[in-house]
Amino acid sequence: MTVTLLSRPTGFHQVPAQDGIAGLLADAQDSVIAMSTLTPSGPAFGPRDVRPGIRYRAIYPDTARTAPTLCRHLGAMSLAGVAVRTVPLVPMNALIIDNSIAVLPADTANGSVAVLRLHSVVTTATELFERVWPDAVPLADCDIPVGTDLSLREQEMLRLLALGATDEFAAAQLGISVRTVRRMVAQIMNRLGARSRFQAGVKAADRGWLLDRAS
Repeated sequence: MTVTLLSRPTGFHQVPAQDGIAGLLADAQDSVIAMSTLTPSGPAFGPRDVRPGIRYRAIYPDTARTAPTLCRHLGAMSLAGVAVRTVPLVPMNALIIDNSIAVLPADTANGSVAVLRLHSVVTTATELFERVWPDAVPLADCDIPVGTDLSLREQEMLRLLALGATDEFAAAQLGISVRTVRRMVAQIMNRLGARSRFQAGVKAADRGWLLDRAS
């Protein structure tokens, strides 16, 4: 696996991918942003690459929130100081360093990536990231789940809300406060990457959470 360093259309050379990306991240002076599908073929950075004084932002797919291994990775990134957000579909794999270097997939077959210092490429990738970022759902440290399953109380609460129960009725049925109900709903929405209660219900049903409780 290699990194292709390209500074002009007619010249490039290759170095080992891991060393190449690590070196670029180590030389970052201001910012690092990433869009990642969390697949091996895409350029990315990890918690160990995070250094103080640099602003890090990363966008991942919503599905990573409920996959144990990927969710732990997102949690580690967040705890390391990365602003993590998720979207239903990540448009591309890209790593942009200091608004001057774009690392993009070069060959998905062998995991090679291209390091481009071309202004047009860097600008296009950055603008795409900035368009996606405002609508992406932030991941809070306290919302990182330990596993993929809901607790019995969370399942029962979702069942009640899916039946049209108010927060007050759900709170009375579960023996908790209305504030706790709303906090739990907000956490589940964040966990699922949902932007509304309705979307959270749809996503929970898709994962079989509501069906599991009903059965």
